[in-house]
Amino acid sequence: MNVFDLQGLVLYVAFFIALGVKGFALVTAIGFQAEAYTAASKLTKVTWCAFLALGLVAQLISMNPLGLINIVFLVVAFVYLADVRPALQQVTGRTGR
Repeated sequence: MNVFDLQGLVLYVAFFIALGVKGFALVTAIGFQAEAYTAASKLTKVTWCAFLALGLVAQLISMNPLGLINIVFLVVAFVYLADVRPALQQVTGRTGR
């Protein structure tokens, strides 16, 4: 195994991890009611779902997890998961367990 094989493997794993994070964020965003976003003082459901769906599509089209667009949309997914989703869970009473 040379260094290029290792680099390809790392990028392959990073691609699927990023794809999973973006997919999970989109599925959970779709699962909340639109009123919960307003009650949590966050952007609308349509806005979050659009950002997350665009990120997922960009990931599937470019196939490069280290591209600028994919990194930006990965940050969007992490912001959703770290800030918006817990606020939505608190508003709706879901614990996520």
